[in-house]
Amino acid sequence: MSGRRPFGAILAGGASRRYGSPKALATVGGRRIIDRVHGALLDVAVDPVLVANDETLFADLGLQTRPDARPGLGVLGGILTALLWAREEGRAGTLAVACDMPFLSPALLRRLLSEADGADIVAPESGGRRGVEPLCAYYGVGCIPAIEAELARGERHIVGFFDDVVVRRVPRAEVLGYGDPDVLFLNVNTREEREHAERLAARRVEAEPGH
Repeated sequence: MSGRRPFGAILAGGASRRYGSPKALATVGGRRIIDRVHGALLDVAVDPVLVANDETLFADLGLQTRPDARPGLGVLGGILTALLWAREEGRAGTLAVACDMPFLSPALLRRLLSEADGADIVAPESGGRRGVEPLCAYYGVGCIPAIEAELARGERHIVGFFDDVVVRRVPRAEVLGYGDPDVLFLNVNTREEREHAERLAARRVEAEPGH
């Protein structure tokens, strides 16, 4: 990649309706989820920033923060905001990650960045319905016209513009080398999912040497 380091954009603009309170501030393994996400980005060669509509919730992180450039567009609006910000600052793009993923792998994030030259998107394959995980992916500023065209059509599907840009996939077989995709890309959207994440975190601690 040329130019300044890409952003590592934490997307925290959602309303957490299913969780009932700001899910990024919930704890897993004794740490707030957003601190776990921020910590993963700090291990990668990016400049962490925050896309959030209520910056006061996360003021203690000390991150540069912007609200959605075009409110009401969901996650796609958050990615667009990060990309417009990156373009404004002369950056090639952004590593976009959800604020509610407690088990992000810094090593996998570095792997995504290693494929960024010449690609609009670098995304890891997963077992999910989309085939890739779009909320743990690299997006280049070249995606902006395709996203804006998608929005102009009245569409807001996060992968709806993927066919219009150059997408590189990290194969699922390789992703498995970094961990179980169902854990790496786990979103905590509900209280039940937080409890599940707690159990996973406890198992990880038990598996560490000395336990």
